[in-house]
Amino acid sequence: MNSDAMQELTDSLRQQIIRWVELESPSHEPTALQQMAALIETEVQSGALQLEKIDLGTKTGPILHIHNRASGDKRPGILVLGHYDTVHPIGTLTQNPCRQEGDKLYGPGIYDMKAGVVLALSALKELADPSSTRLPVDLVLVPDEETGSHESRSHIEQFAKQSVYTLVCEPARAEEGRCVTARKGTGHIVITAHGRPAHAGIQHEKGRNAIEEIAHQVLALEKLTDYERGITVSVGTIKGGTTSNVVPAWCQLVADFRIPDAAMAERLREQVQGLQQVNPDIPIEVNFSLNRPAMDRTEKTATLLARCQEFAQQAGFDLKEAPMTGGASDANFTAALGIPTLDGLGADGNGAHTQHEHILVSTLAERRQFWLYMLAQLD
Repeated sequence: MNSDAMQELTDSLRQQIIRWVELESPSHEPTALQQMAALIETEVQSGALQLEKIDLGTKTGPILHIHNRASGDKRPGILVLGHYDTVHPIGTLTQNPCRQEGDKLYGPGIYDMKAGVVLALSALKELADPSSTRLPVDLVLVPDEETGSHESRSHIEQFAKQSVYTLVCEPARAEEGRCVTARKGTGHIVITAHGRPAHAGIQHEKGRNAIEEIAHQVLALEKLTDYERGITVSVGTIKGGTTSNVVPAWCQLVADFRIPDAAMAERLREQVQGLQQVNPDIPIEVNFSLNRPAMDRTEKTATLLARCQEFAQQAGFDLKEAPMTGGASDANFTAALGIPTLDGLGADGNGAHTQHEHILVSTLAERRQFWLYMLAQLD
């Protein structure tokens, strides 16, 4: 592709990305998600690709399944995963408008991950004819990744079981646009303490302070962080009590944890479930929930990476590998099923989940060509 064609492609991608970013679609806004899905559907229907919607109810948007399968083609194919929800609330554009400064194009959700989905979709549009790819391609876009993909997970896993590879549109790592081959698993710990209310001034001795008990549990949980083993536990929220003159009868904490593999997840589970109440008069309830299992780097992952590095060379850049990241994605689900999975293949940029979230416009065309070569040549 000559320089004029590359510039034309860059301009087209840039305009499409801006359209998507300027339609805000936070995870907790069903109406906004429905509108975003409708925009994507309109753009897909202008070409030859097939689109099917999977209704997930009124609390979120639909899953969009966009593919180039010929009628009756049930072969395992290439699963491309993306999401169209963002972490940014409605109104973020007012404070952080979509704008370009130098090579950086800013906007809420632009890096994570609307630009990445645009790149993959653009490539797939050019490969709409089933004969243009060695394997059928299924682009699956979900509306709830940023909140854990609770509604989408079973569908993601079903698509994964029918695929040979999974490629994920999450943004390239900020350090030299690296891809991701390993992610930590994630989950939550909820501890609830049940104390005894009493007047804080008149009958203080009859009360049992649930907040005090939870304070002990906070310290116990934080001590479970083990950087050498790759385990982190972070208490993120605490709520409890009623008013300052009542000994609090109830308190609850919620903690986030990250683990590098299944063995460490089980080790942490045993430690958490072994926690004991400090005050014998204040029982506690402990809940340990693994949301996303760890994404392991396997030999099959390494083989897929090597092939995709060749495609990147064809597109004009070096695809480097990032170290294991503590962030999770839907790649965790597919990798846990044994499907060779490569993540962080989306747009190059930085600032995910921040007000300075941006992509690098100068890399769009080559990144899109990279997707074109992957989808066309993987077999």
